[in-house]
Amino acid sequence: MKNKIPPRLYHIANLWTMIDYPSAKKEWSLDRKINEIKIAGFDGICALLTPQHQKLTEKLGLQSVGAFSSAKQSEFRSYIQQNIDGGAVHINVQVGDHDTPISKAIKLAVQVVEMGDKMGAKCAIEVHRDTATETPEKTYAIAAGFQKETGKLMPMTWDFSHLSIIKHLAPPYWDRLLTHPKLIQRAEQFHFRPFNGHHCQIPVTDRYGKITLELQQWIPFLEKTLALWLQGNQNGREVFVIPEMGPVRGGYNISTLPNSWEEAKILRGIIDKAWKKALLNHGKKI
Repeated sequence: MKNKIPPRLYHIANLWTMIDYPSAKKEWSLDRKINEIKIAGFDGICALLTPQHQKLTEKLGLQSVGAFSSAKQSEFRSYIQQNIDGGAVHINVQVGDHDTPISKAIKLAVQVVEMGDKMGAKCAIEVHRDTATETPEKTYAIAAGFQKETGKLMPMTWDFSHLSIIKHLAPPYWDRLLTHPKLIQRAEQFHFRPFNGHHCQIPVTDRYGKITLELQQWIPFLEKTLALWLQGNQNGREVFVIPEMGPVRGGYNISTLPNSWEEAKILRGIIDKAWKKALLNHGKKI
C-alpha cells in the first residue's frame, strides 16, 4: 500500500442524534447515552463539549469531537476553550450566517482555524445551510480566499447533504459534489448523512427493517467519496466520520420514520463496510 502507515477512521456518534431517545418523557441521561454509544461500537462522540463529557468519555476510552456555531470572532476563544476543556482535539465549526459576506466569512474562517491551532485544537469549517457555506459557490469562494490569505487548504467538515438539496441533484451525485478533490482529501471530518436532491436526510431502513431504495442510491456516493479521500497522501492520518442522522425535534427526521439513533447505528455499519472496501480497492491499485 502506498501509505506506509494506513489511515484510521473513527466512527463518531453525534449526541444530537439521541435527543428525546428513547422518548421525550424518558430521555436517557448523558451517562446512559455515552455508555450506549460505546456498546454500539462507536469510537467517540461529538457535541458542544463540557468537562462532564470528558469525564465520561475518558472512562470509556472514547474520542471527543467538539462543535460550535458562531458568526462572531469575539466568541471563538471561549467556544474553543470550552470544547478543549471537554476533551476535544478536533472541533467542527459552523461559521457565519446565510447573509455573511464572503469577505467577512474568509476572515472568520482564518481566525477560527488559526486560533484553534494556537490553542491546541484543530478547527474545521462545516459545509452547512444557514451558514456562510450554504451553497457550493460560497463554500469554494471562502476556501479560495482562505488559501490565498494563508497559503494553505482550508480544513473542512464535509456534509454533502446540504449542497445536494440546494442544487436539486439526482444520483449518482458525485459528478456535481466531488469537484474539489484536494479540499476533500485535506479534510479530517465528514458528516455522512444520507440524502438525495430533495431531502437533506433520507431513511436508512423502511418499516420492515430493509435498506431503502434511496439509501441504495446513496451508497455509491459514500464509496466514491471514501475512495477519493484515500487517493490523497493519507499516510498515518486520522479521519472522524459521523453517521449524521438528525432527530425528529428540529425537523431532520419525520415522526413516522425509523428512530434516528437506531438508524445511525445501522448507518455506522454501512460506512464501516464502505471504508473497508475502499481500503481494499485502494491497496489493489497501488
